[in-house]
Amino acid sequence: MSDSAPEPRPVSAAAVPLGTGTRRWLFRPPRRHGEVDTGRSVSFLELFYDLVYVVLIGQAAHTLAEHFTWRGTATFAVVFGLIWIAWLNGTLFYELHGREDGHTRSLIFVQMLLLSLMAVYVGHADSGDGRTLAVLYALLLALLSYQWYSVYRQDLPELRKTPRRYLIVMVAGIIVIAASAPLSVDARLVVWAVFVVAWCAVECVILISWRRRPSYDVVTEPMVERFGLFIIIVLGEVVIGVVNGLTDTERSTLVTTTGLLGLSVGFGFWWNYADLVSRRMPRETGHSLATWIFTHLPLSMAVAAAGAGMVGLVEHATDHRTPVAVSWLMGGSVAVMLITTVVLLPTLADYDRFPSVYKSVQTVLVTAAVVALLVGWARPAPWLLALALLLVLSATWVYAFVRWLRQGSLINERSAD
Repeated sequence: MSDSAPEPRPVSAAAVPLGTGTRRWLFRPPRRHGEVDTGRSVSFLELFYDLVYVVLIGQAAHTLAEHFTWRGTATFAVVFGLIWIAWLNGTLFYELHGREDGHTRSLIFVQMLLLSLMAVYVGHADSGDGRTLAVLYALLLALLSYQWYSVYRQDLPELRKTPRRYLIVMVAGIIVIAASAPLSVDARLVVWAVFVVAWCAVECVILISWRRRPSYDVVTEPMVERFGLFIIIVLGEVVIGVVNGLTDTERSTLVTTTGLLGLSVGFGFWWNYADLVSRRMPRETGHSLATWIFTHLPLSMAVAAAGAGMVGLVEHATDHRTPVAVSWLMGGSVAVMLITTVVLLPTLADYDRFPSVYKSVQTVLVTAAVVALLVGWARPAPWLLALALLLVLSATWVYAFVRWLRQGSLINERSAD
């Protein structure tokens, strides 16, 4: 992050010298603010890095699948928030400042070591293992803070105001998380929840202030792609949830059908996100960019929670009515996914080009979210619940698809005239 004083000149990856030897390759400093790599694509290292989060999220979702209670859901939400904040820091650092060199690789692999250890304890965060998880997370934040400090140290003095604020928030986070380690389980979870909410809120304010008058572009196609790939990661939990449910349950036609309908709900998530949000560039201004970034937290959390809900959906496939917790979890997850999409649409760069289309789609999404909550409240049989939610998601996508077709026809007609 940086202020909008002098405008650093963007450079491409091809313009960066590789160095004169091994020492330079291993110890080269990260890119400064403004040294935007305009020609890069998502690297194998980034994909490998994201795979570690697959394990972390999988452990958290597995625990939720075994504890369908309000406490279990709250614990999942808090832990998922911690995971997402770590992912966001690692992702943005690589996007804004990383290089294809040994120094960047080494630091990312150290992060992955800490994340792998965290995965051992994240499934039992609501127990004594939470102490170890807090210590590991504080170490991870310390490493991430060191990386951000390495950028701050080489920035021009007039560009250090915003990075300094960011570092202060990171250091405060380290202290808070470390201090939570010796607390009781309940107190620790409360501290973590406050940390997640406060960190996101403060960083939102910092980002809005920083990007009020953008001096250079920071939003690139690889950055947008990374956020889309994270949604793919959490969608994988839907598949895992269905497979685990079918594996642990005596299979019959009804059970298998329920599982496949549940999996199709995951397909509905993908269709809506892929065609309405994914690969569409957000605006560069602070308010829109902050909203775009941080709305992905509840969106991805809702999809992951639905993956956990799939287990209960399949296990209770033969019940006349879906259990209360499972029904609300599924209906609520779909509703949150739809509402967060409503919030994301105005942040897109092309929203003002097609306002009538986007606004009508937003209206349908809000209506569909209400219907999803009503379905969760009604608690129909599991197969019917999955089918109803699938129809809700299908209806939103079909409406958006038809509206875009009409918009395309109007544009073609005007071009012909």
